[in-house]
Amino acid sequence: MTSLPEPSGDRAAPVVAELVERIVALPHVTQVQADQRPGAPEASWGDRFFFVGSDRRRPFATIVEHDVPGFDEDSHLDRPGIFRLNVHVGREEFRRRFGYPPAELPDHRSGIDFTRCDEILPHPAYGTYGWACVLNPGVRRLPEVDRLLAHAHGRVAGAHRRARGEQHDSR
Repeated sequence: MTSLPEPSGDRAAPVVAELVERIVALPHVTQVQADQRPGAPEASWGDRFFFVGSDRRRPFATIVEHDVPGFDEDSHLDRPGIFRLNVHVGREEFRRRFGYPPAELPDHRSGIDFTRCDEILPHPAYGTYGWACVLNPGVRRLPEVDRLLAHAHGRVAGAHRRARGEQHDSR
């Protein structure tokens, strides 16, 4: 049996609560944590979704701490202490980051270890839609994580403003 990578040994690595603080510090971000309330599937309970504005239609980032059996198990998130930050980076940033467009992810899957911690990877389930992810990002990875979060936030904020008919954010 192959052993899976352990969480980063970097004691200063952020925990989920610290990443949440970083994300909600971006302008106009709202967080929704799925729970037993009507409409949230049990498989998503505990997952955190981050939106720009109050419409909550398109998250730009999520944080998950468990696998979804039969759908999203490649990261083996059910290991103790493991969580995954998911960021919707879009097609261009995905191509820049990984060297191929999201649509070509299936051709590259066999060369990706989705269980690796502190490495920015295509998302195992949503990579073909322009999502990237990182398991347990460490301190050295935070500047790039912050850049990707700001990029994703900016994309969604721009779409949110256009949908409301605004030219720019005056706040």
